[in-house]
Amino acid sequence: MVLSQSFSSIQLPPTATGPESIAFELGTGRFYVGVDDGRILQYNGPVGGFREFGFTTPTRSKAQCDGTTNPDSGPVCGRPMGLAFHYSTNQLYVCDAYSGLAVLGSDGRLAAPLSTDAEGERYRFCNGLDVHQPSGNVFFIDTSTVHDLRDVSKGLNANDSTGRLLMYNPNTRRVTVLQRNLTGPAGVAVSTDASYVLVSNFNGNSTMRYWLQGPRANTTETINSQPKPNKIKRTILGDFWEAAAMVKQPTQTLVPIGQRISGFGLVSQTVNFEPWYGNNSISEVQEFGGALYIASRHVDFIGIYRFA
Repeated sequence: MVLSQSFSSIQLPPTATGPESIAFELGTGRFYVGVDDGRILQYNGPVGGFREFGFTTPTRSKAQCDGTTNPDSGPVCGRPMGLAFHYSTNQLYVCDAYSGLAVLGSDGRLAAPLSTDAEGERYRFCNGLDVHQPSGNVFFIDTSTVHDLRDVSKGLNANDSTGRLLMYNPNTRRVTVLQRNLTGPAGVAVSTDASYVLVSNFNGNSTMRYWLQGPRANTTETINSQPKPNKIKRTILGDFWEAAAMVKQPTQTLVPIGQRISGFGLVSQTVNFEPWYGNNSISEVQEFGGALYIASRHVDFIGIYRFA
């Protein structure tokens, strides 16, 4: 039972807004976040603050892109949507909404492109990603093969079911399409033993489990139903935090929540973030150092929620 709670925030630098996803370094507490104008920022604690670490498109210029919130600038400036480290190689993998899968080394700057398409079909909306640490395999989401980030509302209204779950093998440098025809997938997280991945279907209001190994390999089952599930992050205990929403009564409005779920979809904890985010959606909830770090593309800060 939660006896007490507190909320604080880390303000992004001036002109930066829309933190979408967070990736923590191993053992340092330093984290990285992608923002709306295409930058990937590195946070070095309250004294060091933020510094610009990297970006995803060679066409990006500070004069044109810094501070922009114009969606039409995305293909030029980039829009990092998913971040995750492979710790043994100290590589930061990035899903950019427009340019696809890329990776940055410890020096940052321009990300090296890894994949822009699979089976001849270009990624239209590269979104969440996760890395299996022992193998280095990268699991990632292409939310739609029809609509890009600028047309996300059209995809939602059309109940777009062209999303894909994919895997990048760093040894072969090949991408495999694991599943097609998903309803607006957003987030993905691989289990510790790589026996399955969880995938959130944002448009489909559900979370599914796709089996990678064992007698049920290459099969899928729905394990949880919840409005607007977004990115999923694995905890050190092997369960997961998922950003989602719930219907507030009696107004029937959606408010942002985080849910801790097992690999079977069982909910062990729900945190309502409405007091700090109102009805703004959140994109990610990640547990680190006994706190939850919250990302939302609608604000200019990183939220930190602590409970006891």
